[in-house]
Amino acid sequence: MTIKILTKSEVTASLQQQITSLYLQLSSTIDQLPLDHILANEDQIVFVCCMIDGQVVGVASMALYKVISGAKGMIEDVVVAKTHRGKGIGRKMMEVLLKEGEHRQLNEILLFTGHHRTAAIRLYQNLGFQLKKSGVYNLRFQH
Repeated sequence: MTIKILTKSEVTASLQQQITSLYLQLSSTIDQLPLDHILANEDQIVFVCCMIDGQVVGVASMALYKVISGAKGMIEDVVVAKTHRGKGIGRKMMEVLLKEGEHRQLNEILLFTGHHRTAAIRLYQNLGFQLKKSGVYNLRFQH
C-alpha cells in the first residue's frame, strides 16, 4: 500500500480514469473536474491517493485558503473503494492530510459529512474533530 500526495506532473489518463471511477462510489450525481484542473495551483489543494498493486483504492483532498480568521483547510471527497473499506486506508489518508495541514501551519481544518456516514464520523472524531455548532448553507449554480 502506498499513500502519497499527488502532484499535477503525476497525472496520467489511466490515473484520471481510476479516480473518476472510484469517486462514483461517493457520488454519482456530481460532475467531476479533471485532475489536471484541480491540481493546477498546488498551493491551493492537497490531493492524497492510496494505491495497492498499481490500482487507486482511496482518495482524499483538502482545499487550502486564507481568510481574516486564518489559514484553513477544508477536507473534501474522502472515498475508499468498497472492496478495501475497514482496512484503515481512510485513517491513513486523513493522517497525511492532517500532517500536511500542520506543515503548512493551518489554524483550522474543517470538514463536513452526512449524518448517515457513521463510520466516517467515528473516524473523524477519533482523529480529534469536533462537531461545530453552526449551520451549513449552500447555493448551487447550474453551468
